[in-house]
Amino acid sequence: MKNPDKTVVAALYRFAVFDRPEDLQGPLSSIAGHHGVKGTLLLAREGINGTIAGSREGIDAVLAHIRTLPGCADIEHKESWAPDMPFNRLKVRLKREIVTMGIEDIDPNQIVGTYVEPQDWNDLISDPDTVVIDTRNDYEVSIGTFDGAIDPNTRSFREFPDWLNARHNELASKKVAMFCTGGIRCEKATAFAKQAGIDEVYHLKGGILKYLELVPPEESKWRGDCFVFDERVSVGLGLEPGEHQLCRACRMPLTAEDLQSELYEEGVSCVHCHDTRTNEDRARFRQRQHQIMLAKARGEKHLGN
Repeated sequence: MKNPDKTVVAALYRFAVFDRPEDLQGPLSSIAGHHGVKGTLLLAREGINGTIAGSREGIDAVLAHIRTLPGCADIEHKESWAPDMPFNRLKVRLKREIVTMGIEDIDPNQIVGTYVEPQDWNDLISDPDTVVIDTRNDYEVSIGTFDGAIDPNTRSFREFPDWLNARHNELASKKVAMFCTGGIRCEKATAFAKQAGIDEVYHLKGGILKYLELVPPEESKWRGDCFVFDERVSVGLGLEPGEHQLCRACRMPLTAEDLQSELYEEGVSCVHCHDTRTNEDRARFRQRQHQIMLAKARGEKHLGN
């Protein structure tokens, strides 16, 4: 995506073998910071994952550095754009897993489902013999998914293995197609399914983001928006920024209808969290929102936002 007037947003991951990920943290943070790139990058012994944003030059510089890391020479990424910088800061963090499933000995480099190109995805999920599973969390699924997809109603990816195990017998003889935002959760989800004895498992290469980028709107089987983990909140067909906003109290995506609810107070509560907050919580959130508005009036970003 070449547009010098927009902020470039790059989502990336690679399962690789990093013997000492802590040695990679400093240089990666330095080059990203030097080029004004912001966002989050996670490093673990199993590889790298994250989303970053910046100028075309800055993103290219960070990607060039990542390609020098072990096993990352041909790393692929998904690009979209934002009208403004969608992150407040840069974070390069060390983790046990680059996507947390909580299951030991799952290695997508050794076993994984069959990749399906975005252009071929419609045919697969239109097959009545295919079970289509959305591996994302409930709040992500709530604003958009594929026609006919099963929502596991998980609140975190750690819950997915138990959900799958409970349905193992009914899925074992099926053709199973999984998808997620950028592809990384499906790498682990299909690896787990294969390891559990479900033989015919497929997943969408490049995830929803690549599908929305490449598949023409008139052919799309996607309905709604795709939740993204930055200040855009969601993107739609063609990766255009969506219309959702984020509740700053509970981090749930909000529709235009949600914003009209009497339970919505900017930075304090929404229809999803109002009844779970105490008066003390709301008082604290109002104070935080006041500081955010003061920073905005000064033309600054409130980094606690």
